[in-house]
Amino acid sequence: MLILFAIAALAGAFTASAALTALTRKLAPRAGLVARPSADRYHRSVIPLGGGIALYVTLAAAMLGAAAVIRFLIAPGHLDWVARRVGFAPADFLRRFDELLVVLACATALFLVGLWDDKRALGPLVKLGAQVGVALVAATFADIRAEFFIPSKAVTVGLSVFWIVLMINAFNFLDNMDGAAAGIAAITGAILLTAAAFNGQIFVSALALTFIGALAGFLVFNFPPASIFMGDAGSLVVGFFVALLTLRTTYYQQTQSGPWYPVFMPLVAMAVPLYDFSSVTLLRLSQGKSPFVGDTQHFSHRLKRHGLTDRQTVLTLYLATLCTGLGATFLYQVNLAGAILIFVQTFLIVAIIAIFESTVHHGAKSK
Repeated sequence: MLILFAIAALAGAFTASAALTALTRKLAPRAGLVARPSADRYHRSVIPLGGGIALYVTLAAAMLGAAAVIRFLIAPGHLDWVARRVGFAPADFLRRFDELLVVLACATALFLVGLWDDKRALGPLVKLGAQVGVALVAATFADIRAEFFIPSKAVTVGLSVFWIVLMINAFNFLDNMDGAAAGIAAITGAILLTAAAFNGQIFVSALALTFIGALAGFLVFNFPPASIFMGDAGSLVVGFFVALLTLRTTYYQQTQSGPWYPVFMPLVAMAVPLYDFSSVTLLRLSQGKSPFVGDTQHFSHRLKRHGLTDRQTVLTLYLATLCTGLGATFLYQVNLAGAILIFVQTFLIVAIIAIFESTVHHGAKSK
């Protein structure tokens, strides 16, 4: 039964996202939502924006639809057999229904900020302020935070706000090449899904499946050569949902005697996005530039300068993410020595990437 629900969630999100993306691709140019070639962009033709609209609408509709079914059909007992078959308690969901509304409000705020930026180009400080505000609301009122065995709520809220803003910007930075942000988000979402399923988290698993399906539907039109971009309206929401999944997934339960090091699973799974974010930020700062001003110095752009095609570049990003992500999934299965080996392996993968993509390839022209 669980498998059927999982397939339905994945297929439904995929179909809705693909259909909405196709529709948005046609309507976006009429609304002036397009990305034009410029010095800080790698594409050389006018591409419709608005893929973020399809992603946001798919995720919001899925969450609201599931909430309505649980609240008005399952909880009153009309479809209580579904709850028994799936193995969740509607009462637990209803107690946290307000938190769901806060999450949707936060995602909506980021979507609107991103959409406005796609249309009118907001300043980086305005976007950063909105991200911090949204992260603070999510951590405080929706309990989107990690405790890390720290008793002080103020400290955990502060750490969680930092992580949420970091994830939002990491995926905003990754949205620099066809298929990069959406594909990596789908891969990391699948990795987090394994953790949620391992710990029996039905709602988090369902959200992860919906998230993966929505991204896959969008990738039908965004995989190189892309015919539509997600824009900031998409990348800000995608980063927020990745942060949401990382913070709401249970990696360690004090009532059990299992190992504690799976709490580092998000860091291992996000090694590639974090590498891109940190390397680009350091490069820009070393050149006296603002880290929030776009350019073509991202990981993907540096790979392209080695002569890789767009598809080869984005597939390299996917494979690197899979390499670190697969290691992350084994943190539940190994002892401390095995965990240390996974951490070292992750560092070595990133080091190999850094050495390769930072070496000048004189035979390839910059694109």
